[in-house]
Amino acid sequence: MVYIVGLLVFVGVFFFIVGTVGLIRFPDTYTRIHAPTKCDTLGLGLIILGLIIYNGFSVVSVKLILILLFLWTTSPTAASAISNAAMEKNIPFCKDTVCYLLDDQDRDVRNLD
Repeated sequence: MVYIVGLLVFVGVFFFIVGTVGLIRFPDTYTRIHAPTKCDTLGLGLIILGLIIYNGFSVVSVKLILILLFLWTTSPTAASAISNAAMEKNIPFCKDTVCYLLDDQDRDVRNLD
């Protein structure tokens, strides 16, 4: 069981590192928001799952599950709010980004330079 816990925690930390690398390497605000949001959510889930298995089911496990549910809800919501604020402030995309914008009923594909 210790090996399973160690593997879950190791893979969770790996996803945290991948999200951090994505935050540093991606070119614009929108992709920088995307990388850590996805990776940190999965990494946190794996680490907390490992902690629950290590501790056994108890009051601590219930608290960990509540923390996990809270962060699974707030992390994507915060990323969406940040990206919407960036769109309202007209923060530019990377020059190679192709964006799908909706105009009335038609789908308009534009290369945003």
